[in-house]
Amino acid sequence: MSKTTSLLSALLCTFIWGTTFIAQDTGMDNIGPFTFNSVRFFVGFLAITPLVLIFELKKFKSEFKSDIKTFINLSILIGLSLFLGSALQQVALLYTDVANAAFFTIFYVPIVPIIIFIFKKKSIHWSVWPSVVLCLIGGYLLTNFYDATVRLGDSLVILGALFWSTHIIFTGIIVKKYNLPLTLGAIQTLIVSLLSFVIGFFYEEFIYINIMKEISSILYAGILSGGFAFVLQIYAQKNITPAPAAIIFSLEGVFATIAAWYILDQILDINNLLGCFFILSGVLLSQLLPLIKKKYS
Repeated sequence: MSKTTSLLSALLCTFIWGTTFIAQDTGMDNIGPFTFNSVRFFVGFLAITPLVLIFELKKFKSEFKSDIKTFINLSILIGLSLFLGSALQQVALLYTDVANAAFFTIFYVPIVPIIIFIFKKKSIHWSVWPSVVLCLIGGYLLTNFYDATVRLGDSLVILGALFWSTHIIFTGIIVKKYNLPLTLGAIQTLIVSLLSFVIGFFYEEFIYINIMKEISSILYAGILSGGFAFVLQIYAQKNITPAPAAIIFSLEGVFATIAAWYILDQILDINNLLGCFFILSGVLLSQLLPLIKKKYS
């Protein structure tokens, strides 16, 4: 797979994630956040599994010939990270609006390179750091500090960003060792669905009629975002290292904000628009400078 294909996969993945915030927000009118996530990710699992059987089942023997234990361990870590990130994000949408939730989710942008630098002592292109600063400034401008309820929701999203970061990092590790993106996508969605079901079973009500009222939101969030978008992420990270990948994925905030304005009539003020501008600038900076340096070096 070429880097161009990986970049296109990342952008398509990001677009789906961004627009899915609308489905996540509107999909909780009649059901709780864990019920929504449980059904959503199980739908994603059902959508991916036939593709696993068709395209990857025959590859299991060769891929797992030397080491299946590492694949299992990393898959569990990826699934747990996805569960914690998505659960905090979904609950946060009860307290804050789509634009804030989407943009504060992208705090994984500064967290990813910091984690990599601390634990792996791996050098990072210098352009990542000013990009991180621009993204932080953009996130600040999107904050409504005067609203305590919104601040609670924003805080949950920022905490969830820590687990989106580990999800990106662990995915970056596993795709270098195993060529089973569909299998990994199916496993992680099943883990999230099961864990969400356990919590929802004790604290929420699984009512079939109410679930069916949200079926359109569930199908969009489940098939496209919970299923195929995470597979696109895996394909994307085959040729993009975690830190730049995190910055590309942060564009989901831009897509979500535009979708919230167009579909939900959530209007942005001048500070919010500046926040979008700073984050978009950070994304472009992180991607263009390394390419320019490579071209003229």
